[in-house]
Formats: sequence, C-alpha cells, structure tokens
Amino acid sequence: MIDWDDVRYFLAVARGGSVRAAAERLGVNHSTVLRRIAQLEERLGAQMFEKLPSGYRLTVAGEEVLEFADQMEASSHQLETRVFGRDQSVRGRLRVTLAPPLVTHLLMPDFADFARLHPDIEMDILSSGELANLTNREADVAIRVVYDRKTLPLNLHGQKGPELFGGIYMSRDRLAAWRAGAPDPIRWIVISIHGIPDWAHEGEVRATGVPFRITDAEAQIVAVRQGLGMTTLPCFIGDADPLLVRVPGTDLHMYGTLWLLTQGETRKTKRVRFFTEFVSRRLAAYAPLLAGLSISRD
Repeated sequence: MIDWDDVRYFLAVARGGSVRAAAERLGVNHSTVLRRIAQLEERLGAQMFEKLPSGYRLTVAGEEVLEFADQMEASSHQLETRVFGRDQSVRGRLRVTLAPPLVTHLLMPDFADFARLHPDIEMDILSSGELANLTNREADVAIRVVYDRKTLPLNLHGQKGPELFGGIYMSRDRLAAWRAGAPDPIRWIVISIHGIPDWAHEGEVRATGVPFRITDAEAQIVAVRQGLGMTTLPCFIGDADPLLVRVPGTDLHMYGTLWLLTQGETRKTKRVRFFTEFVSRRLAAYAPLLAGLSISRD
C-alpha cells in the first residue's frame, strides 16, 4: 500500500520545486524528504523527479502520480474536516490566521483573555502576510480584511465584523516642527510593495518627491515615530499611538470589512464556536476605534 505520508512529501517537492522548499514547508530536514521520495519511488517502481540545476522537475510518471496525489490530499482534508466537526470537546488545538498588525496592535490582549478562559485549548496564532488555506485545514479560523464580499470563497462560512478605516499620520513632534516653520523635508514613508495609495492625497502638509521605503508594517510605524515624514496606517494603530497624529486636511479611507471565516464542519466544533463568538463580541466593541471615531482631533 502507498503510505499517505510519502505522498505528502511528494506533493511538497512537486509544488515547491526543490527538496529545500519541501523541507521548509513540512518542518523537517533535507534527508527526510529525500528518504520519503525514495520510498515512494521504490513502492511504485518509477522515478518521480528529474534533478536539474534549477530544481526538481516531475517525470512523466511523476505527472501521472500528481493527479492522483491531489485527489488523495483532497479526500484526506475532507475526512479530517468532517471528523473535526464532530469533535465537541473544548480541549484541543485551535489555529487562527490573521495579519500581523491585527495581532500586535489590536487582538493579542483578547486572545490572552480567551486562553485564560479556556486553558485546555491549545492556541496557534498564525500571523503572517500569507493567507492560510482553510479548505486545506491550514487553519481553523481566519480573521481577514475583505474589501469586496464577492471575493470570499463560496465554501467558507463568513461572520461579518466592523469596517476598517485608515488615515495619514505623522509624529506629533514633526507636525509641531512643521507648524513652526522647520525647513526639513517631509517624506512619504511607504512599504516597498505597496507604494503610496491613490487615496492618500496630500492635505496641508506637503511631502518631498523622495520617498522612504521599508519592508514591513512594524518598521513603517517606527519610521513615522522618528519624524521622517508621513504614512498611511489603519486607524486602530495610528489613533492609539500617543506619538502620532493625523495629518491636517486629510481624509479617512475604508480598507474593507473584518470577517471571521471558518470552513465546513470545522465551524461546528465547540472550541471554534466559542472562539468566534468571543472574538466577534470583542471586535464589535472595537468598532469606533476601527472606524477612526474613537478620539478627538488635533
């Protein structure tokens, strides 16, 4: 019989194009991946990959196996989801995926409260820029900002939350210096892959045409605190930071709506239901902050 674990390793190499990529994805070492592929090739009596300078390429036999391996994976996920959905125990693992700023600047205190309320639930907070696939059971709950509801996959169950707005911010000290006539140029601080959004029209403060680029949201916040210039931030970050202030004459922009997403049978488990109900209440309480309505203006 074919070992499903061997097939998982085969799929990881086929999708990643290299043993290294497969090892990183599966959290194992290089030799484990090679051994699993060798076992599968021995059982099937065929070579699955050609090793090229650019990576691993499927052979003709490997292409045929890939089709069936995809079907095996889909069946496995369907089985796991159905069994997981029948699990009515509060004890167990709960994986939640969301963007890093939502964890760091908004929801971590709430996750901590939930963990204290349910000490038997093993929580995994998956915060990264990549979207976890709920259908493939990479996570149990997703908290996502969705601009267009029509883009949500039809197989996901969605619970709508508050709307999320952003604004343009600079440091309070830099604004005071600008008002006092300081000659230092004010830059746009931008995340490299995003640039300056179309909606970020300059208000009263004029920026130089030379931007300051960084690669992640945390560096963006530190840079604007340092008085380099102005940047776009979600209101729940900018308004809550005592060192920052909205740039005079600028408007807010709607990023989208927060949604709590689950899939299929998964949402029927007690720990998933408890979590989504808990977080939904907390998000509702944050609605003014998320919409930029919770502070007085300078």
